[in-house]
Amino acid sequence: MNEAGAWTEERVELLKKLWSDGLSASQIAAELGSVTRNAVIGKVHRLGLSGRAKSAAQPAAPRSNAPRKAPARSPSHPMAGAASAPTRGAHALAPDFAVEVESAVEASPLPSEDVVIPFSERVTIMDLREYMCRWPMGDPTTPEFRFCGARSQTGLPYCSHHARIAYQPAADRRRDRSKARA
Repeated sequence: MNEAGAWTEERVELLKKLWSDGLSASQIAAELGSVTRNAVIGKVHRLGLSGRAKSAAQPAAPRSNAPRKAPARSPSHPMAGAASAPTRGAHALAPDFAVEVESAVEASPLPSEDVVIPFSERVTIMDLREYMCRWPMGDPTTPEFRFCGARSQTGLPYCSHHARIAYQPAADRRRDRSKARA
């Protein structure tokens, strides 16, 4: 630090007083002159000055324990409510997936063994196409490594069997983890 901004005994005492009075580092730097806000912060940390009074500009307001009410929002898209209106722009070709509601009665258990896919139907990375299942099969370090290659579901990289394995509902994953711990 240069001579004008040197930390003399008097400047350190003034810094301690201003800090305990609750002034900000910027205000202290302006008061001391020829010293930056960052230099003040660094000196405060080196001196170990942590506790300080609240500044008069920022009075501590008592917090109420009442829950906050969420602010009402307008729709984020002006055409969100108009289902019959034509879709325009980048969303025109976006797939419109229907939300599927699964019931506990309809849920079928996952098969414990993998579906047997003949080796002749499996594909290499060079033969893999956009509509093919990308589920890896085998050890990637061996020449026999292949991908499933079955027809993938629209919008997903996997066939229906491998999609059930890859995309499990969160509740099922939690249940499986609790069984493993027991």
